[in-house]
Order: sequence, then structure tokens, then C-alpha cells
Amino acid sequence: MKTGGQLIVEALEAQGVRRVFGVPGESYLAVLDALHDSPIDMVVCRHEGGAAMMAEAQAKLTGRPGVCLVTRGPGATNAASGIHVAQQDETPLVVLVGQIERGMRGRDAFQEVDYGKLFGGMCKWVAEIDSADRVPEMISRAFHTAMAGRPGPVVLALPEDTLTETADAAAAPRAEPVDSAPTPAQVASFADLLAKAEKPLLVVGGSRWTEESVAALKGFAERLSLPVAVTFRRQMLFDHAHPLYAGDIGLGINPKLTALVKDSDLLILLGDRFSEVPSQGYGLLGIPDPHKAVVHIHPGAEEIGRVFRPTLGMVATPGAFLEAVSALAVTPNPVWAARAETAHAAYEEWSTPPDAIPGEVQMGRIMAWLDERLADDAIFTNGAGNYATWIHRFHRFRRFGTQVAPVCGSMGYGLPAAVAAKLQHRTRDVLCFAGDGCFQMTGLEFGTAVQEGAAVIVLVVDNGMYGTIRMHQEREYPGRVSGTALKNPDFAAFARAYGGHGETVETTDQFAPAFERARASGLPAIIHIKLDPEALTPNRTLSEIRAAGKGK
Repeated sequence: MKTGGQLIVEALEAQGVRRVFGVPGESYLAVLDALHDSPIDMVVCRHEGGAAMMAEAQAKLTGRPGVCLVTRGPGATNAASGIHVAQQDETPLVVLVGQIERGMRGRDAFQEVDYGKLFGGMCKWVAEIDSADRVPEMISRAFHTAMAGRPGPVVLALPEDTLTETADAAAAPRAEPVDSAPTPAQVASFADLLAKAEKPLLVVGGSRWTEESVAALKGFAERLSLPVAVTFRRQMLFDHAHPLYAGDIGLGINPKLTALVKDSDLLILLGDRFSEVPSQGYGLLGIPDPHKAVVHIHPGAEEIGRVFRPTLGMVATPGAFLEAVSALAVTPNPVWAARAETAHAAYEEWSTPPDAIPGEVQMGRIMAWLDERLADDAIFTNGAGNYATWIHRFHRFRRFGTQVAPVCGSMGYGLPAAVAAKLQHRTRDVLCFAGDGCFQMTGLEFGTAVQEGAAVIVLVVDNGMYGTIRMHQEREYPGRVSGTALKNPDFAAFARAYGGHGETVETTDQFAPAFERARASGLPAIIHIKLDPEALTPNRTLSEIRAAGKGK
């Protein structure tokens, strides 16, 4: 006989879980007690939002569900930010939430929340384990559900008395994601569409990718000389130095890439939903008629035809699709290679950092220096803000598993993601880019990095404002600054206060030695980069945006 808490931990072990992220709470003390005797590492976080983001980031890197443990009520609501990331980013996540005792339900007891109502709109499944003997069943279903089709988050509530109740139950076997693949008829239809196309474009994104499927993607594109674009924050899916790479379809898209998408006569959407950001506000294609041939391949059947009516839809994972078309009998049109060459040249021009921006710190030179010095396996994480453009536009990703970023645009994501990445890959450089506003959303997780010995390097790009919002504000209401200014701390001193390494950079030449000292310290580090407020974007100043605002 084992307690519900012991059965939870035993079930997690059976699923291959080696690390969980959480904030302790009295509602699930029995689980914490069972973890004491388990090989599973409990990463103690400072806030449930950070814990959920860490678990989601680990899932991005491993393809297996990340696991987050939070307590009832405020603990669960705090975790919602990370759950939302998992939902929009199509990431498998299992969140275990403490709950009031079963006999208290419906009385508005201390910290009582109806989790079905709270999370029902952003989770694949929300349930409560109402007896200890059902723990193996419910944990198994949670992992299967999180990974199936379009991956996403699952929330399981754990009533406090269920965790102390005893039962004789065995853990279920390890869950594995179920592949879906195109039919032979669909492959034949795809070959016919491709053979007739003069201007095909392959657009890749989404989740459920692996090292093997990324390699298969490269081989498929090379055999047919297809230009390849990636969707927002999925840049690690294709080597940016490859001559077939056309760039990323995201925020601040290269106008020449926009033209390439519009000009294509066959759009092959592999793995992604082609939602608001990659579709440029749903403006690149007609709805529901795209006004061109579209082949949409996605592991979630519910996504096929959800917005755009495809000429051909296939419910398939990226790997299964690429395996099915590996021997496709299609002769490449010479025009395809020429279009790819032009598209790649346009990308290289677009991704060359600017020579100068206002102020003493030149982020373009810093990005060029990092790309020259860092290994191809260095991992970049970020949250949301104008500063992220320096990564997305000017860093050239070369390998799978080197980008951990929120497709949903969640601020505060970069630092928790970096901690999870460093714990997963101890020997690799892990860089977190964060704006001053973005960092302060979850900056307390720097303490988690110190406690865990996760030697991340955080580049805080400080311009004293919520820069993206200020940009929109100046465009819509020029000169009327309201609610976007920030009074910031000494971020380097903040790092040292936690026991980490801190550096301040006020000129470009100070960056390289500061970075080398930070890396040599072996400690979690913050490099506080003081950016001129005028350098609001890589190619437009604050004054220019204000002058171009409405009424000017």
C-alpha cells in the first residue's frame, strides 16, 4: 500500500521524469515527502509563473512533457502565464496543482478554485484525481494527452486527502506520442501539386520536431531545391547559413520575404498553424480561400482548415510526413533553385547588423561578436520586447535545440527558460536576452539559477522603458508618454546580491571583456547593457517614430 503522494512520484518516475519545477505548498506536502526518496530533482522556484515557464522550456528542448508542481489557489493562478505559453506554443506540459480536501468542495473553502473553469479554455484536459487508486491511470492519460496531436498543457488537481489516502496500484508504462502519417493517396496528390508548381515555398514551424526530422527536412529541401522559411521563433529548424534558407516569417518580417510568400503559387505549411504572427495579421492569405494552392501538414486534425482552407490537408507529424515523401518522384524545376538563391541573398542582406545606432553601445557589433565567438550549439532564450529583434533578425541559428523562445510573446520568459536549458545542457553556453521590463517580470528566478548552479549569462538590454509599448504609443499618440517609463535598479549589483556575477556595459568595447569574465566566473551572471533610449529598434529611432506618428 502506498500513499497518493507516493503513487504520484512513482508514476512520474515511470514516465521518465528526472526533473520537476515548482514552488512548495502545504496542499501537496505528501508529494514533496515522496520526492525526498526519489531520484527526481525538485527545482525550487521563486514564483509559480517562473516554474511553469521552466517546465515548458524543458519540454521544448526534450519533446517530453515538462512537469510543474504548484499549490492551490494563488499558486495555480500564478502558473497560468506558463500554461498559456504551452497552449499557444504547442508544448507538452503537465501541471500538478494542490487542491482542497474532497469533502470541502463547493463551500468556497480556503484557496478553493474550480480548475476546470479556470484553465478549461487554455488546456487540452483539466481533471481532478478523486482517489489514490486512480493515480496511475490519470498520470498516464495526462502524459498521453499532453503529447498527442497538437501538444499542449494538462492540469491535474490533487486533493490534499487523496495524497494521504493509500492504495495498492502499479504505475502505468511510459507514454509515447502517437505518430500520424499521410496516406499514399495524399502523397500522390502532393507530388502532383508540387510538379505543377513554378513558385513553391516551404514554410516550417510548430512543435513535434526532432533532430532526425530536422535532418530529413534539410535533405528533402536539398533534393528539390526548395526555398525554406521558418515561422516566428522556430528559427532553429533550418540552418541560417544554408543556401536554401529564406528567413523567418514573424514580427518585423523582411519585406522581400513577404513578397516571396505572396508571389508563391504553392505554399507548403509544415508543422505550424500559420496563425496571426506568421500570417502577418491573417493578411498573407485569403480567409477561408487562400487564393493559391496550399498544402497544410499538421499533427492536430482540428487545425486543418481551421482558418485557411487548404488545397490538400494532411494530419501528420513533421517526421512522418518527411519520411512519406522521402522518395518523391518529382523533378525539380530549375526556377525553384533560382528563387531560393535570390531569397537567401535577401535574407543575408536583411540579417546584416546595422553599422550604427544612437548611443555608445552598438548592439549590432555585439551580435556580430557573439556569432563569431560562440559555438553553434549555444542556446539563446528570450522573452518579449523590441530587444528580441537583435536575436531574431541578426543571430544566425545553425542547429536544432538552440532556440527557446515564446511564440505567444510572453514577457519574462527568457530567464526561466535559460535556467531550464542550462540544467538540461550543463556544458553548453546558455544566453538569455531580456529587456529591462521583461527581466523584471521573472528576475527573481535568478535566485533559482544560483541555487541550482545553473551558470546562465543574462544580457539585460536596458533602455529605461517598456520599449515595444512605447514604440506603439509614439506611433498612435506621439509625444504623450504615459505608463511606459521605468526606473531601474543596478542589475549587475542585483546579480552580485544573489551570489552571482555582475557586469555593467556602457560602451561597445566593454562588452567583450565583460562577457569573457562572466563566462569564466562559472556563476550565473548578468551583463547590464545600458542602451540609449533613442535606439528603440535596430533601424528606427524614438524621435523618428514620434515624428512619423499620427498627426505629424
